Amino acid sequence: MEHLTAATIATLAFRKAFEKSIDKITEATWNKINNLREKIWQKLRGNLEAEKALAAAEKASKPDLDLVAGYLKQEMEWDDNFTQEVQTLAREIQQDIDINTIQGQNVQNVYGGEAEQNNANNTNAPVIQGGSGHNITFN
Repeated sequence: MEHLTAATIATLAFRKAFEKSIDKITEATWNKINNLREKIWQKLRGNLEAEKALAAAEKASKPDLDLVAGYLKQEMEWDDNFTQEVQTLAREIQQDIDINTIQGQNVQNVYGGEAEQNNANNTNAPVIQGGSGHNITFN
């Protein structure tokens, strides 16, 4: 299984501050994000420079997020158990976000034997309609 970088993990943990457009994320996913953020805070607590960067990253400071990623990388190199915990949680968050992003992109409606499919990602995509006794052939 591929390892996620400290920068990726830090971005996932502080994503809410940087990507306010993610409105499809479930409450369960936000709870995971908060849990990841708390694990990072717990691990870096006591390092005054790291705490300053964390506080600024919470307020959407990109340069401070980069500093947090550096501190996080260092901790991940030193503590394999911590690395395993944040990697696992970050993968779950990433998977949740990917699933929530994909949901609702292709919609198929069937009315009285007639089907209609729309692709929400590509509004220029053709609408495919079929009905009883109609054949649709894709080449």
